[in-house]
Amino acid sequence: MTDATLIRKAISAAQAWGTPDRAPRLVQQRENTVFDVTLDDGRRIALRFHRAGYQDASRIASELRWMESLADAGFPCPWPQRTKSGALTDDCIGVTTSAVQWLNGTPICSGKVELDAGLMHDLGALLADLHLTSDAVAPTDLARPDWRASAFCCGDAPIWGRFWENPTLSTDEVALLRAARDAAQIRLAALPVDHIGLIHADVLQENVLAFDGLLYLIDFDDGGVGYRLYDLATALIQSCDSPNMPELAGSLMRGYANAGGPLPKTAFMDLPMFVMLRALASAGWVIGRVQPDDPRMRGYADRACRLAREWLADQKRGSTSG
Repeated sequence: MTDATLIRKAISAAQAWGTPDRAPRLVQQRENTVFDVTLDDGRRIALRFHRAGYQDASRIASELRWMESLADAGFPCPWPQRTKSGALTDDCIGVTTSAVQWLNGTPICSGKVELDAGLMHDLGALLADLHLTSDAVAPTDLARPDWRASAFCCGDAPIWGRFWENPTLSTDEVALLRAARDAAQIRLAALPVDHIGLIHADVLQENVLAFDGLLYLIDFDDGGVGYRLYDLATALIQSCDSPNMPELAGSLMRGYANAGGPLPKTAFMDLPMFVMLRALASAGWVIGRVQPDDPRMRGYADRACRLAREWLADQKRGSTSG
């Protein structure tokens, strides 16, 4: 579909919220297609076409109800914008469409924001706020993805795909990732139930905006019930090759703890496992999204193998010293 066709569809879809006072601007085509739209009542919205087959209508509505409860409570995320009839979604163009408040922020991956220990401390505090506020105000009947053990360790269908079938893996690497998966499943089964709650599940740098000294969290598309520590892991995954990773991780954890996040400090010992689990999931996510010879296919596999190898070695050292 051409950009011009998408713009025409966006103009039609936006009518459920109001009349655009200028042509919508296409800003993103990933899991969702997103447009920057200014309505004639002055509101600026992010109009989203949800990718067919990714989240069904009930899950999309639940995502928006959760975000609405957070924003109403003062958490820094976009406010969902209801249609003129009061609905959270619309499908008048044959595509599930939603709209959220447009935030004037800069993604922390833009290069315009220094990704340092101070920012990671603030991000840890933001995630503590997310978990605490979700526990306090989120609806209890949300239909959202389940990010507990089966999301990563299911032998048949992990939530983001069978990562051990990444076509760039050798036989030994397949065995390595399976061993890490099986060992993680045992550890996950031992975690207390209070380590679980509503999580964003995709705290990548492009999903964190900085504006006027504050951080804002966007794109709750993958959010659901899961291990709270996974949010901290997703915030670190893009820095896992950085020489500053230990400093960044330490600052993130301190920010979370200092803000009164519901995880006890003893839980942080499992952060390397959750960073590894995100790497495994991403090695499955990329399958079907790029061609086998695309460098990203091997890049995700390399990262997963390295982190799996390091985590398994740490587990072996721990069991030996114990």
